[in-house]
Amino acid sequence: MQGIQMDLVSEDRLAKMQPVEKVRFIIDEVKGGKILVLERGLTPEEEASLIEMTMTLIEPDDFAGIEMESYPSQTDNSLLGKLFKKNVVRTRLTVIGPANKLKTLKKDRDMISALVSSK
Repeated sequence: MQGIQMDLVSEDRLAKMQPVEKVRFIIDEVKGGKILVLERGLTPEEEASLIEMTMTLIEPDDFAGIEMESYPSQTDNSLLGKLFKKNVVRTRLTVIGPANKLKTLKKDRDMISALVSSK
C-alpha cells in the first residue's frame, strides 16, 4: 500500500523531550517523508530553532525543507492567570511536513486547510 504517513503526536510525548530533542525528532520524521500533527505546538523559540536547523539541511535533490502551520497562540485568561497577572501563551496544534508534499491552502483562527501530495 502506498501513501503518506501522518503521525499525530501527543502533547505528553513532546513534553518529555528537551527543545533540541523535539527539533531533531521533527526533522528526522519529516526528512523520512512523514507529516506530523502536534497536539500542542512548539514555542516560538523551538519554531525558530526548527527553521534554522532545517535551512542548513536543505538539499535540492534530497530534502526540500518543511512546511509548517499552526493555529494562532492563545493567551490564558483564566481567573488564576488574571489574579497572578500571568499571561501564559499557549501554543496550539501544529502541522509540519515535507515542503514538497504539504501545501497550505488556507489558514484562519480555527482551521488549517492543506493539500497533501504523494510526489
